[in-house]
Amino acid sequence: MKKIIIAALLLISVSLSAQEKKEAPKAQIVEASCGQCQFGMKGYACDLAVRIDGKSYFVDGTSIDSHGDAHAADGFCAAIRKAEVVGAVVNDRFVATSFKLVPEEKKTDQKQ
Repeated sequence: MKKIIIAALLLISVSLSAQEKKEAPKAQIVEASCGQCQFGMKGYACDLAVRIDGKSYFVDGTSIDSHGDAHAADGFCAAIRKAEVVGAVVNDRFVATSFKLVPEEKKTDQKQ
């Protein structure tokens, strides 16, 4: 009986150590904008989208209005912005678990 228990414990410890460890999703910098206004996607209203490796996806997990006025001069309907995102593409949509706009670099006149 003792040998069976030791063998079972050994088998359990080997199987636990052999399991793959899941890595946390990594943040990536993507282009973000209005899918209809800037990326030419089909839809009925202004919706947030990201472009990853040249392909555009509508975003779930945050909205276009959560990041300022979409129709402002620097808003998503007027400009393509950079965003740091964490998430995954599921059923042809980007499911965001984190979405942060990257601050725009201010243009400075360098007159000397």
